[in-house]
Amino acid sequence: MNTAPTNTIRLIGISGSLRQASGNTAVLRALKGALPEGVEMTLLPLDGIPLYNQDLDGPQPLAAVGEFKRAIADCDGIVISSPEYNFGMSGVLKNALDWASRPAFASPLKGKPVLIITCSPAFTGGVRAQAQLRETLAGTLSRVIARPPVVIGAIHTKIDNGRLTDDASLQFALAAVDDLAAEIKLLRAQL
Repeated sequence: MNTAPTNTIRLIGISGSLRQASGNTAVLRALKGALPEGVEMTLLPLDGIPLYNQDLDGPQPLAAVGEFKRAIADCDGIVISSPEYNFGMSGVLKNALDWASRPAFASPLKGKPVLIITCSPAFTGGVRAQAQLRETLAGTLSRVIARPPVVIGAIHTKIDNGRLTDDASLQFALAAVDDLAAEIKLLRAQL
């Protein structure tokens, strides 16, 4: 049972990396601990989501897929933090988005506000993965927040004890979360 006040903004954070020492998960942990009052975030792991198989995609989804899609449906917005692999998003993230995009034109992603963050050891911070993520999310009819991209380069130098510790990067990401919250409030006002 959710006991949060109705005006609380409920976000989910999705890391595109399964790695224990993931910089993307570290960013989400740091954000979760620094969110303003009235905004909360639950991290949603992708570990249990199987490879997409349309033969298994029916009215009764697999348990892990059903839980993932329900979490998306029940939240107000999504923060995705992805690594960049070969100029694109991670396969595990693409796979999860493929599951969540079903059924086409009526998925829990349709109309859902989404903030994209990318992190990389390279100085570019995963900027090419941003473009691929935007295109994929457009195909799901998600509402990707229009703002300067949040890219964090040299991520391996900005993590301590599983959290992002670089204040400039954290503040920039928090400003982006503020933009996501503003979009959610705007959508609520239109209802």
